Amino acid sequence: MSKLPHISTSIFTVMSQMANEFGAINLSQGFPNFPIDERLKNITSKWAKEEIHQYLPMSGFPPLLEKVSHLTYTSYGRKVNPTTEVLITAGATEGIFATIQALVHPKDEVIILDPSYDCYETPILLCNAFPKRIPLQLDFTPDWERIGNTMNAKTRMIIINNPHNPTGRIWSETDFIQLEKLLDVYPNVIVLSDEVYEYITFENKHISVHHREQLRAKSVIVSSFGKSFHITGWKIGYLIAPEHLMQEIKKVHQFLVFSVNSLAQYAINEYMDVVQVNELGHFYQQKRDFFRGLMHKTRFELLPCEGSYFQIASYASISTEDDIQFTKRLVKDVGVAAIPLSPFYADAKQTQCIRFCFAKEEDTLKKAVERLQKL
Repeated sequence: MSKLPHISTSIFTVMSQMANEFGAINLSQGFPNFPIDERLKNITSKWAKEEIHQYLPMSGFPPLLEKVSHLTYTSYGRKVNPTTEVLITAGATEGIFATIQALVHPKDEVIILDPSYDCYETPILLCNAFPKRIPLQLDFTPDWERIGNTMNAKTRMIIINNPHNPTGRIWSETDFIQLEKLLDVYPNVIVLSDEVYEYITFENKHISVHHREQLRAKSVIVSSFGKSFHITGWKIGYLIAPEHLMQEIKKVHQFLVFSVNSLAQYAINEYMDVVQVNELGHFYQQKRDFFRGLMHKTRFELLPCEGSYFQIASYASISTEDDIQFTKRLVKDVGVAAIPLSPFYADAKQTQCIRFCFAKEEDTLKKAVERLQKL
């Protein structure tokens, strides 16, 4: 008998397979199609020739842990202990899985805000706990009244994602104040803050849980080298949490992956001496603006994009089809792959919106929009 009978092939895999099958331009799955930094290639090539290919310490390469600690201080003004409060993970997904497995118990409740990324619910179910999925408001901001009405003595964790995938929205100061008020009422609730797009924000800068002194002692923050350095295939990220939470997470991590790829850790450790992560926002803002400028020539209505490398677009003026039908037709008839929003909702809610990834070369974006103009 299946432990996860309702889980099937993810929509990301489905759409990428269709893109390959029909020769469509793939703006669905969230990965860049441009080269990584030449400096990182050279650093990796150098380290590949050295004898650094055996296990590293379970929590991570000590110099890299120090670099993460320094980056957290320079980015957010927060001092973290690299030995006890930082963990290198096999991608953000492993970090999320290990955190939930370590900290959520049977019959606990965990709040998820929909539309939500698909890696949150499964580890909750595997804990024999209960995901409580609450839709965001129509503008994709948190519905604090509904969140507050859902929280109770059984609530163990709330998962937040900021900047948000799939909508590209970011949290305001008011959102954090509302969260802090709720945690005053329910002080045992843990915040799992997925911030993998933290360095990809535009006009309004990212507010992190790291900034919120009141939240730090009860929060686990998830970050991604893969997203920040355009190396999604390396599957390497990190967690930051107070020691009492990190001790429990490490117990799961050590039996899930034990330690993370040694070559990647050596290479990233050296690369962090030369890269400026704070320049990422400007880099992707240019891509966002370029893509939005092109898309204004189509019949799609573009929603706000404040962070991440995703653009939500409404096709309400183009078709009355549900979003899965529409995106499949988009691949077959137009030659562009996008992601429907309904799989991000527990109830497959129809918003007549789809998600495009603009982390692509300009030529790719041009060709895709030329095809979309035919709708």
